[in-house]
Amino acid sequence: MPFSNTHNKYKMNYSDEQEYPDLSKHNNLMAKVLTPEMYANLRDKETSSGFTLDDVIQTGIDTKGHTFIMSVGCVAGDEESYEVFKELLDPVIEERHGGHKPTDKHKTDLDPDKIQGGDDLDPDYVLSSRVRTGRSIRGFCLSPHCSRGERRSVENLAVEALSSLDGEFNGKYYALRNMTEEDQQQLIDDHFLFDKPVSPLLLASGMARDWPDARGIWHNDDKTFLVWVNEEDHLRVISMQKGANMKEVFARFCTGLSKIESVFKERGHEFMWNEHLGYILTCPSNLGTGLRAGVHVKLTNLSKHESFDKILNKLRLQRRGTGGVDTAAVDGVYDISNADRLGFSEVELVQMVVDGVKLLIEMEKCLEAGQSIDDLMPEQK
Repeated sequence: MPFSNTHNKYKMNYSDEQEYPDLSKHNNLMAKVLTPEMYANLRDKETSSGFTLDDVIQTGIDTKGHTFIMSVGCVAGDEESYEVFKELLDPVIEERHGGHKPTDKHKTDLDPDKIQGGDDLDPDYVLSSRVRTGRSIRGFCLSPHCSRGERRSVENLAVEALSSLDGEFNGKYYALRNMTEEDQQQLIDDHFLFDKPVSPLLLASGMARDWPDARGIWHNDDKTFLVWVNEEDHLRVISMQKGANMKEVFARFCTGLSKIESVFKERGHEFMWNEHLGYILTCPSNLGTGLRAGVHVKLTNLSKHESFDKILNKLRLQRRGTGGVDTAAVDGVYDISNADRLGFSEVELVQMVVDGVKLLIEMEKCLEAGQSIDDLMPEQK
């Protein structure tokens, strides 16, 4: 699936009706929000870097929807996209993020000492723990729209900043262009490296252009703290380890992220952020904290219960297979994580995961013993 022709200026020779996409079989938020009138009003607008409405919506045209998760169906090409195309993006954001209105403000809290518990999850059920987020460097276009030079500059800045870390965060950068196919696949199989650009999201949005130029992975010596460079976002920061100690994982995440941001500021660069949307990232679904805190947890019995998805919804959690969003669970093991990104702080979201996973494990134990879980059903969070 090649990058689309959205930058074709001749499209303006055709009427709004002739250029309006066929969304009749689509199931994503963009398709739900976009109207012919809105398209007509926005199609001739562009950001300072030249990102257009057709660029914003192309991924949602080429990917009709997802089986388990309502996708947003649009991307940003730069920080300015969220302002120029707010007529479309504001209602998409409000729908995706639980009613976060254009007048609402986001809160950031990276104090791991505020987490209650998290070091007491049952290791017989929780196999691994992970917290990740994204960061975008102000002044550069985002991955659907950046040039080769921009992408290479982002990589150089990231390598320079990360190479200055020490102690627990001492590590090394590995550029994809220097890796063998075997090395890449091994890192992917170990859940360290992002996958090759085969997903429609990466391809339709243009994020996979020039692959693997200026992409890579940095990780510390212990492989418990990782940074992906120039995948979907400029940076993807990940803290992870085997076992059930989510509190330790989150503490490392907060410390490492603060160190990285300080190093960038020392070099005259800051991350995209504002009071309304929090941290600005490529996909509107990842605004705010951009945070996904998750565990691989064995729920063999609960996952077969008719109320499993309803329970997750009430706990504001979501499920994936252990191989990612498009994969199935294996032997009853699911990747359970927070469903929200925007409107809640990092501490609040991790606490939801900790408390929710505790309850899920308690329910699983009851079902194992042949007992009812009716008395354990949660209220809506």
